[in-house]
Amino acid sequence: MSMMRQSLENWVPRTKVGRLVLEGKITSLEEIFRRNLPLLEPEIVDYLIGEQLQHEVIDVTIVQKMTDAGRVTRFRAVVVVGNGDGYVGLGKGKARQFREAINKALRNAKLNITPVRRGCGSWECTCGEAHSVPFTVRGKSGSVEVILKPAPKGTGLVAGEVAKKVLRLAGIRDLWTFTKGETRTSYNFARAVFIALRNTYRFMTPLDWYRS
Repeated sequence: MSMMRQSLENWVPRTKVGRLVLEGKITSLEEIFRRNLPLLEPEIVDYLIGEQLQHEVIDVTIVQKMTDAGRVTRFRAVVVVGNGDGYVGLGKGKARQFREAINKALRNAKLNITPVRRGCGSWECTCGEAHSVPFTVRGKSGSVEVILKPAPKGTGLVAGEVAKKVLRLAGIRDLWTFTKGETRTSYNFARAVFIALRNTYRFMTPLDWYRS
């Protein structure tokens, strides 16, 4: 955390949004998404929710490529980030060094961060708390398709380990999941869950009518 603070102290924004954040004219990620502003610097995420941001490495694999100079070996990492309270991001990165691959994936995950609409969409519960998803959503990546369905409070996350990592960092505590395809492909599985969570904001609910 101290390294992150030090990097933010030396941060010189390269975009208009970054400058607005540093000047205190934008104070939350919610405002950025509400105004449909581009998120092009990972430091913006660190500045606004860095204290709450967590990350988990989902998968690290070794990939090889034949070139004129011979066989080149690199690491490919997949990382998920989130604040456990309605924001989650997924990214992957390749590099010759393990640590560099993780850092690239972490940077891309921050740039891909998205808000997640949470609620209590289960007719068995109706507690009104933001512990699950408000309605059924789907996500697809490659051959993997994931369906997320609201679950009553206390159910927990009925999902595979990869999906659980993404859901926990998004702040989802109770959920039923149904999957199709080759879920052993960690990246596609995680991305399908990520896309499903992102799709929670593709629909308007009665609450949105009052807000607008």
